[in-house]
Amino acid sequence: MRFPSLILLVVLSTLSIQSYAQKQFTISGYVKDANTGEDLFAANVYIKELLKGTTTNIYGFYSLSTEPGTYTIVYSFLGTQDYEQVIKLDRDITLNVELKENEVITDEVIVTGKKEDRNVDDAQTSVVELDIKTVKELPALLGEADIFRTLQLKPGVASAGEGDAGLYVRGGGPAQNLVLLDNATVYNPGHLLGFFSVFNADAIRSSTLIKGGIPAEYGGRISSVLDITMREGNMKEYEFEGGIGAISSRITAQGPIVKDKAAFIVSGRFTYLSFLLNPLLKNRETPVNIPWFFDVNAKMNFRLGEKDRLFISSYFGRDRFAFSSGGGSGLSFELPYGNATTSIRWNHQFNGKLFMNNTFVFNDYVSKIRAGFQDNSFELNSGIRDFGLKGSIEFFPKITNKFKAGYEYVFHQFTPYIFEANIQDEEFSSEIDVKYGHEFALFIQDEVDITTWLKINTGLRASLYASTGPNERIYFDGAIPIDTIQKGAFDSYATYFGAEPRINARFKINDETSMKLGANLNYQYIHLVSQSTTTLPTDLWVTSTDVVKPEIGTQVSLGLFRNFKDNMYETSIEGYYKKMWNQVEYGNEPVVTANEEIEDQFVFGEGQAYGAEFYAAKAKGKITGWIGYTLAWTTRNFPDIDNGRTFFNRYDRRHDVSVVFQYKINDRWSLNATFVYGSGQTTTPVVNRYIISGEIVNEYGDRNSLRLPAYHRMDVGASCILKDNEKRYSDLNFSIYNLYSRMNPYFIYDDINFDNSGNFNIQARQVSLIPILPTVTWNFKY
Repeated sequence: MRFPSLILLVVLSTLSIQSYAQKQFTISGYVKDANTGEDLFAANVYIKELLKGTTTNIYGFYSLSTEPGTYTIVYSFLGTQDYEQVIKLDRDITLNVELKENEVITDEVIVTGKKEDRNVDDAQTSVVELDIKTVKELPALLGEADIFRTLQLKPGVASAGEGDAGLYVRGGGPAQNLVLLDNATVYNPGHLLGFFSVFNADAIRSSTLIKGGIPAEYGGRISSVLDITMREGNMKEYEFEGGIGAISSRITAQGPIVKDKAAFIVSGRFTYLSFLLNPLLKNRETPVNIPWFFDVNAKMNFRLGEKDRLFISSYFGRDRFAFSSGGGSGLSFELPYGNATTSIRWNHQFNGKLFMNNTFVFNDYVSKIRAGFQDNSFELNSGIRDFGLKGSIEFFPKITNKFKAGYEYVFHQFTPYIFEANIQDEEFSSEIDVKYGHEFALFIQDEVDITTWLKINTGLRASLYASTGPNERIYFDGAIPIDTIQKGAFDSYATYFGAEPRINARFKINDETSMKLGANLNYQYIHLVSQSTTTLPTDLWVTSTDVVKPEIGTQVSLGLFRNFKDNMYETSIEGYYKKMWNQVEYGNEPVVTANEEIEDQFVFGEGQAYGAEFYAAKAKGKITGWIGYTLAWTTRNFPDIDNGRTFFNRYDRRHDVSVVFQYKINDRWSLNATFVYGSGQTTTPVVNRYIISGEIVNEYGDRNSLRLPAYHRMDVGASCILKDNEKRYSDLNFSIYNLYSRMNPYFIYDDINFDNSGNFNIQARQVSLIPILPTVTWNFKY
């Protein structure tokens, strides 16, 4: 506990120092977009005479406190004109600013929405901030701009292979990432069995991925945080935009409810390929159904006065995959699943230095499997539902100090593979009860510029988790029940506490160079267990209990950041080491049974991940882009798997390379291309086969000791602006996915053939999914 105590001491000492500071006054307010009235997140506000400043928070609020005097305040943001105002700071001042769009765009275009030297100056390490404009411009699978696929082009972020939009960050699995949409957790961020993410780029304002040095305000996962915020809606005028692509279309409407006081935005996306092709495919001898999905994002925001804001945002999405056989067999299969989230946020500004935010959150993820054969039917249900409250206060005692503290409470409800069946007119159902969990946390964090070269962000998070009733738990010895325990709503099966220290430090060598250190310890109280190498809708979320312990992860990262030529070029080298305890996996032969507790089939172990990430980007000019390379190792050790031998994890990627190229030819045309290379997935090989009692029996080698062929692919694209004036905008986006039609492995299976003599021949065959695939998307706005 020495590390948490040291961080708490630093925080309290910093605050106590402020009380002895010279008399100061505060200038505070909101920075907004002059065209839409939306708040600008991460806008830069600084005092020219002091060469010091801040950035706006997610609600566009800023606060600067310093000694009395006459100062020039400069406001700036990507794509807007800088605004300067001279003020006499002899009292507390409120100054709200609207930034106008640049009328003249030069060749020196910056491609990210952050402060030019923010990668060098900020204390936060291991962070990726995506510009939504870049996401939309890059070549996309079937024309679907995808935040997750763009993040996979950054160092330290990998995919599981073809057709998987999941994020595998620094050796962690998808379930170890905290994915937030307007503060609400998204439990399954994949559409079409993982080919696309659930996030519609038209509805998204900002996206930030934190790979290491996770701040204390975030908790509940041990690998990374992806914090996504939705657009707020245009408070000035009505707008409509959308696009028509190869498999889906999208439409977004936004505008004022009350001009300059309230606004809304609604964005929908749906696939239509299934409706066009399924009627034709159903007449085949073996009918095939094309899966489909839809999602809707909606948000309203209200300015209740000068100091109060209310936001209501929601997401609802559903996928459906179905199959029915031809002929008279009557075989059918259906897999519907999806997410629903709602968040209601109220924030209040007490004064120029103190800002408060409170959020109510609802999340619901459901997954079903329905199957039928003649007169028999089967249905398997699973999912997770949350109700939560979050709150925080931000305190800005002086220009060099930001303090934040808050709380979080979540009530979890787990549905663990509950099934119903009708077999020959006889009803069957499982007797496993719904599980419940209560998660509570308090946090404090403080960021302070100690000197011009040293900035630190320290924090401490205290978390508490209780697995409770009302339900009953059946304990088994093998397949034989030996005990049953019943618990009430306030009775606990197990209670866990975690102290989670966090620290980030920036050591500035000069204006263009800095070194950063990040360290964090995280607890994860809910777990996703999977029987596959990718995240599927049927994977199960489970609670920590007396059997399943909380996952614990700690990470240390160290990086060197250097910019060149007035921040035209950005470079970085980061190394990291991650250790994980209480990792959860299925045993070697998991079987879902009617009444057995699913956790009795789990095994537990440890893991580690370490590596180095190299990144170089060109941020200005007609030619922009980046190159990323990751060298990494990820291993696991389970006493009950492979006789306790350490093995490479399924997320292990030794080498991962990404190249992104963008070229603005003129005011109408732009070109872009991406190339990715990654070491092949690990798999467990068959080393021998025997015929025993007329059946083939496989003998497997060491776990994940075979690596599949490497994955590589090039995508190219072009964009042509058809119309661009004050009233209308439209463009055509051309893209070619997998330009040289690389047949990347999706999985390997054994093809077994017998001859007339009873001898058999086995050949390993590769299944590949997507060859070269050209698409065209028309985008519009008016």
